[in-house]
Amino acid sequence: MRPLAEFPREARAKVRAVLTDIDDTLTTDGRLEPASYAALDSLKRAGLLVIPVTGRPAGWCDHIARMWPADAVVGENGAFWFLHDARAGRLVKRYIVSEAERAQRSARLDAIAERILREVRGCAIASDQPYREADLAIDFREDVPALPREAVARIVAIMEEEGLTAKVSSIHVNGWFGGYDKLSTARLMLREVFGIDADRARDTIVFAGDSPNDQPMFGFFPNAVGVANVRDMADLMTQLPAYITPSRGAKGFAELAETLLEARSNVSSA
Repeated sequence: MRPLAEFPREARAKVRAVLTDIDDTLTTDGRLEPASYAALDSLKRAGLLVIPVTGRPAGWCDHIARMWPADAVVGENGAFWFLHDARAGRLVKRYIVSEAERAQRSARLDAIAERILREVRGCAIASDQPYREADLAIDFREDVPALPREAVARIVAIMEEEGLTAKVSSIHVNGWFGGYDKLSTARLMLREVFGIDADRARDTIVFAGDSPNDQPMFGFFPNAVGVANVRDMADLMTQLPAYITPSRGAKGFAELAETLLEARSNVSSA
C-alpha cells in the first residue's frame, strides 16, 4: 500500500465515480462524521458518481438512498441496490435474489444464528438485524466487547459449514446464501443503471474501504484506497488497496475526497 500522496495527479483527475464502504471508512467510532458526509456532498456536487457499498441492512439503505448525497447504494454485501428516482419521486429497488427465495432462506439463517450464539460466547445478533432482508450479521465488536480473532474465525467457520458465504467487516461477520458479493453487484449496478462497463472503466473508479469484506473491491479497482485503519486487519487479507490515507476512518475519507477534487479542479482550470 502506497501513501495517498503517491496517487498520480493524472490518474486522480480521470476519476468519475467514488464507491465507498461505510463502517470505519465514512464513520469513526461508529459515528458518521461531518467531514466525511460533507466530502460525499462535495464529490457529488462536483459531478462524480457517489455510491456507498456496504454490509449494512436494507432498512438503513432505504434511508441512505433517499437522504444522503448518493446516486445509489449497494447493501448487505451485494444482496441489492437501491436508488431514489427524483424524477419519478420513488425508491427503486433491485435484488439479486427473489423475494420468495429470500423468505425461504430466512428460517435457515435463524437456525444458523442460534447455533453461532450457542457455540461462540460473547457474540450477538447485530442490532441492525431486524432491518435485514437477505443476510445474517453477527456482532463481534459493535455493541459487544471486542472478541478475539479466534472467536471471529469460529463464527466464519460455522457459517461456512452451514453453506453460507461468510465475510468479515470491521464490526460484524456477515453470512448469506449465494455467490454474490460487493464487487459482483456493484459491477452489475454500474452496467444496468449507469451504462458503465466496470472492466473498461476500472481506472476511473475509486473504491474506499477498510476491512476483509472489501477485498474483492480492492483487488478489482487499481486505484482502490484504504483509510489508515485498513492496517488493523491487513494480516487477514490477501488483496489490499493500492493507496492508504494518512488518517483513519472519516478523516481519511475526507483526505481522499480532497485530493480527488483538487486534481479535478486543476484540470477544469487548465
